[in-house]
Amino acid sequence: MTSSAFEKVLVLDSGRHVVSGSPEALRAAIARGADLRIYTGFHHNEHIEPGSDNPELIDEVSDFRVTWLIDGRWGAGIMNLRMPVTPPVDFGERPSWSFFMYNEDGQQAIARPFLDNGPKVPPTGECPAVDPSDMPKYHTISMFDQNTNAPSQNFVYDFTEFRYYVRDRWQEVYSHDENGNPLVGSLDDLVEAFREGREFKASIRDFDRQPGDLSSELFSPMGSGYYNTERRIFSITSQPIVMVKPSIPMRYGSGNWSYGNLLLRNDGQVVFWRCNPYTLEYEKVRRHCAIRYFVS
Repeated sequence: MTSSAFEKVLVLDSGRHVVSGSPEALRAAIARGADLRIYTGFHHNEHIEPGSDNPELIDEVSDFRVTWLIDGRWGAGIMNLRMPVTPPVDFGERPSWSFFMYNEDGQQAIARPFLDNGPKVPPTGECPAVDPSDMPKYHTISMFDQNTNAPSQNFVYDFTEFRYYVRDRWQEVYSHDENGNPLVGSLDDLVEAFREGREFKASIRDFDRQPGDLSSELFSPMGSGYYNTERRIFSITSQPIVMVKPSIPMRYGSGNWSYGNLLLRNDGQVVFWRCNPYTLEYEKVRRHCAIRYFVS
């Protein structure tokens, strides 16, 4: 059943213990293509302006448009459209993407490709993990590539709580294997929904999976679509996505992530126009994947 409202499926306390709901409910919703938003709370003088005399509680709700299901047993979401911000005053000092990633257990991560001509050097590897001296609720797990254009780190911030909300409004209308063989629905169902102007989301299974890698599904809202009526080829482009090597929990590492856009086809072909975050150079990566298409 689909719903236009966001519903709370999981709540964690400041120590990341389950208060209500369950990770299983979150995973099941992600598998159905559900939209994800997460509420957190923090104090101004512990996060935005450490050490100030302003203890104001700030509520934050963030949009995680890119979601991941790892091996069918772990969920995570990524903010794919966020830039640095110091609410309510301004944006940050340096333009960059803020690819925050939250796991189902409250573990967090950030990858930050700068957009202002930073040093174009290859990944430099893991760095000593350092906690910010003025942020006692920030606990660094690992840090990578700090002197490059694309630093990243994995951490836990002790928010007042974590509330995972999902909007379960999507219907799977068609799916196929990596060779384009239908599994659910038909191409005609897909094309009919497309011609009706329906909104699309898709999941891509095991893009660029290497031997020993965990299985994964990447979910992303879709943008412009096209149907070649004589050749019966349906193609559609994604919103900007963040590609990360699957793991449990999901974490950023040196050279294990990138970002860009996807072009999907109903014969299983996937083109990833990949941006190398260390150099900001683009390349096209072509694979064949099983794809599920959802409409709303």
